[in-house]
Amino acid sequence: MSLEIAKLSTNERAVWNDALDRTDERTPFHRFEALEVFAAHSGAEFHPLVGYKGQEEVGLFPLFTLEKGPITTAFSPPPNLKVSYLGPVLLTQPGMKANTVERRRQRFISACIDWLDETHAPRYVHVRTAITTPDTRPFDWELFEETPRFTYVVDLDTGPETLFDRFSRDARSNVREAEAACSVSLSGRDAARRIIEQVKQRHDEQDIGFPVTPELVDDLYDVLPDGHLRPYVCTIDGEFAGGSLVLDDGERAYGWQGTVKQDIEYDINDLLHWEIIRDAAGRGVRSYDLVGANNPRLSRYKSKFAPTLTRYHSLERSATGFGMMAQLYRRLQ
Repeated sequence: MSLEIAKLSTNERAVWNDALDRTDERTPFHRFEALEVFAAHSGAEFHPLVGYKGQEEVGLFPLFTLEKGPITTAFSPPPNLKVSYLGPVLLTQPGMKANTVERRRQRFISACIDWLDETHAPRYVHVRTAITTPDTRPFDWELFEETPRFTYVVDLDTGPETLFDRFSRDARSNVREAEAACSVSLSGRDAARRIIEQVKQRHDEQDIGFPVTPELVDDLYDVLPDGHLRPYVCTIDGEFAGGSLVLDDGERAYGWQGTVKQDIEYDINDLLHWEIIRDAAGRGVRSYDLVGANNPRLSRYKSKFAPTLTRYHSLERSATGFGMMAQLYRRLQ
């Protein structure tokens, strides 16, 4: 039976999200509502592609296209929104053999790329996979260039107290000192906006551009299911000191934005990470992704929390003469 690719409409969100809930390769970034927000804030056209074998969904691939004059480019995730991961996810059946899974993945990705080429003929395509994507070879076979990228993931199955003992000495000390003076709590929409405003202010102070707007965060908070966007706030004597925006689908938590360095007495960021870990573990979440281990300075900091170095992939394909576009995109990410 042949595999067919269909583009869903906006009133078919439930079809997408129901299928998404059946794959372990999903991330919170893949929720249909989140994808619509990303499209609106990037100015891109959203293509929610679903692969069907008969009536059975076999894969989901959210793609975004941008047009500048006669030139079309395609992305997953869309550029300049700090969306950590996206790319395709595969749906499989229990007990499915490895060679069947590999064949299904290759056919699905190939069919999606064929659809993209036939309908939009992009001159440049960039895909950044999730850490949950186990096999990117189908992109190699479609002549994409592959670059390994890295993040740090904390395994929460060991239990928070055992994990705390594996933190670096200074992280443990910082947490104990901050616990005595600071309070961390899960808050709501206003706190989410305040956290991202603080992050933007910190970037402005360093003359660094920061594309995530408070309006984008507002929209994500409004459309995602309760508990998917979790604003953790740290206060000192009742006053806001900092926070972290965590995306969480009940399986994995992602430290998406926040935890900016503050010129205060206590290391509130170490405390924030610890409280996020404790809360997530208590809810049965399997892992906490610190999101990114590609910057030497930030990697040294994140390695304090006993994480495992984990790989994901940046994949790109460009037409002849578009090498400079690829270089520019890499510098902006």
